Amino acid sequence: MARITLDDLAHSYDRHPRGDADYALKPMTLTWRDGGAYALLGSSGCGKTTLLNIISGLVRPSRGRVLFGDRDVTNLPTAARDIAQVFQFPVVYDTMTVRENLAFPLKNRGVPESEIARRVAGVAAMIGMEERLDRRARGLTADAKQKISLGRGMVRHDVNAILFDEPLTVIDPHMKWELRTQLKSLHREFGHTMIYVTHDQTEALTFADEVVVMSEGRVVQAGTPQSLFDRPEHTFVGYFIGSPGMNLLDAQIDGATARVAGADVPLAAPYRLNAGRVQIGIRPDAARLSGGGDGIPFRLERVEDVGHHRILRGRVGDQPFNVVQGEGAPIPADADRVTLDPARIGVFVDDWRVEPQERAA
Repeated sequence: MARITLDDLAHSYDRHPRGDADYALKPMTLTWRDGGAYALLGSSGCGKTTLLNIISGLVRPSRGRVLFGDRDVTNLPTAARDIAQVFQFPVVYDTMTVRENLAFPLKNRGVPESEIARRVAGVAAMIGMEERLDRRARGLTADAKQKISLGRGMVRHDVNAILFDEPLTVIDPHMKWELRTQLKSLHREFGHTMIYVTHDQTEALTFADEVVVMSEGRVVQAGTPQSLFDRPEHTFVGYFIGSPGMNLLDAQIDGATARVAGADVPLAAPYRLNAGRVQIGIRPDAARLSGGGDGIPFRLERVEDVGHHRILRGRVGDQPFNVVQGEGAPIPADADRVTLDPARIGVFVDDWRVEPQERAA
């Protein structure tokens, strides 16, 4: 197990990068504590897998260093880093049995047979493969093979880190939940440093103690799942985290008042802003339908019942806007406006959160 530090790390697949656009990973510095459970979250193509492959040694960064503890491993091959990695699609030995596949990493390291048998039995129970231990992998389904890949990644207890690259893609939905639960149990029991790459916010938020959100090759925020939801530092985080995501509305701000779609919206504190695109952000559960003259003009387009609450989808001007309402709450017949909770409004300039005047001072 190890603390992992990425020191001024950046990577381009172009031999002679000329600017930010040529970098798959923009410069970043991050430290992940020994024994932490982390998720790299972002849409496809944002650089998550590139970053994971740099940590594992499959890719050498264009600049910067990778440290395991105080040891610089930037130029070391994967085999010298003592990590386990599970890929998006199954990587198994078809001619071996399930048991032999799971035991393979242990046999390579000379672990005693009795210990191999004990660990293989434990991992087989964890991934639900006890009844198929003596079957060859060749005839198994894709999700069964991926369970073997997961098991082989988890069978060792002496690794610096376990890296998961969207490992549940081919797993059926019910088993996904069970395996995430098992991964959390494994983490609590053995304290491995775990890094889990996904584009699925549910997987990230239920697995990780800390989530690193990436967009266009850049780390835009790192924090606990709750902090990402409550206080996104970037509009991408606000929109990407939550279902539905944060509402974002173009605004003009004068002190403690935002002007949106011709209406005044009170803010919790005054702001003094420089030039740039100004938006306010509000979570759908912090907006309320209203009738009459109060609030921002809102046009309701449809209602989606999702069980314990309803999503009211509509528009403020030409911008989409969602309201989350309790299951039994009535929808006023004259509802043509929304009011926003001032304490939960965020202000963003050119996509980045800005502090109110009193905090900035």
